Amino acid sequence: MTNTPILTDVVDDLSGAGRPALHRTIGPFQMTLYGLGSMLGSGIYGLIGQAAGQVGNAVWLAFLVALVAALLTALTYASLGSRYPRAGGAAYIAERAYRSPLVGFVVGLAVACSALTSVATQSRVFAANLATFTGSGEGTVTLLALGFLLLLMGLVLRGIRESMWVNVLCTCIEAGGLLLVVAVGISYWGSVDLLETPPPGEGGASDVMILLVLQGAVLTFFAFLGFEDSLNVAEECRDPQSTIPIGLIAAMAIAALIYMAVAITAVSVMPWRELAAAPGPLTAVMNKAAPWLPPIVYTAITLFAVANTALVNYVTASRLAYGMAHQRLLPAWLGRVHATRRTPHLAILALFAVVAPLAVIGTIGQLAAATVLLLLTVFALLNGALVILRDREGEPRGRFEIPLILPILGSLVCAGLVIIRVATGDWRAPAIAGALLAGIFVLYALYRPKAERHAA
Repeated sequence: MTNTPILTDVVDDLSGAGRPALHRTIGPFQMTLYGLGSMLGSGIYGLIGQAAGQVGNAVWLAFLVALVAALLTALTYASLGSRYPRAGGAAYIAERAYRSPLVGFVVGLAVACSALTSVATQSRVFAANLATFTGSGEGTVTLLALGFLLLLMGLVLRGIRESMWVNVLCTCIEAGGLLLVVAVGISYWGSVDLLETPPPGEGGASDVMILLVLQGAVLTFFAFLGFEDSLNVAEECRDPQSTIPIGLIAAMAIAALIYMAVAITAVSVMPWRELAAAPGPLTAVMNKAAPWLPPIVYTAITLFAVANTALVNYVTASRLAYGMAHQRLLPAWLGRVHATRRTPHLAILALFAVVAPLAVIGTIGQLAAATVLLLLTVFALLNGALVILRDREGEPRGRFEIPLILPILGSLVCAGLVIIRVATGDWRAPAIAGALLAGIFVLYALYRPKAERHAA
């Protein structure tokens, strides 16, 4: 095709024998737990209360609707992962589909912003919980956060095999924590009307149940974010064309079942109004359903959940930087691989230099909210990318193909969520998202000419 940019051909050449190889150790079981660990983060512990305030006892139905919405994009990711199994997949696929290095750069850095703010946030949450756990003062939180980040960096530098096994351990513990909620509260099932919603004036914007559920689904959709991380470890999977679709879809199915069971349990044990008002909704549920359980047990489970979310996002960000370096969207030195450990060590070290100051500042809540908007925009673009690539001549076929209508619907749903979030929320998050986009454009304008001169 005469209108294909030269850059695309150059990027494709980078996938050849001269490209540094990462260590392929991830199978379907580990990929499932990797995706599950990314989704079952600490967010569900507070999200369940907010959702109950909007939807009442029908919060489980909001999770089900959110699953359908998220699954549309997850299926697109599974199909793209089976076609283009490489690190930094989102940036590579966006550039390839839209034939624009700028789009690839924006997509890659938007995903990176999401991962990095998550790591910084989780380090603060981990430090605060650990300070409570050990009886340390508030003044030690920053030091504990930096110490946690150093340990995390050391683990990711050590190797993907070690990182994955720590992920498996943490995922089992955090899933066990949520299943513990179900186990102690299952005797309450059947005691409430699971379709009860807030009456007019008490919650939501309407007394029409379907509108309330859709409003709750916008909120609970964010409990499923994390499935996109699977694409960035494609080059460390054994047989990635099969491993990515199997692991990604299995993780979403397991997460959905756990979320709905926890939601039913929570509103069965506590009235939804009390659940919405509780500062720690699941802790309150446990206190009522299992007062014999020492509070320290659930605090320890929370530490594992938070640590796992940070670990997965650190791995994701480092592989994204590695992949973008090989697309010549970031400096080439970020794409170097350690000769012994087979990890992108320079990318891992560079990310620590970015995350540590964010963790020290600690006031990144609005930044995290803004990156959610960017992430939904990325989802809309990647759904569109599959629509473009699936029928383009010369593009590879994956082992997991989906009907055309699914990525089209996925793109519309994600764009709709962006519009709803901008229209119903305050102005700060959209303003920060706009500023981040402007910053990404400036970085591209500064870096791109140097990269093109180097390539020439």
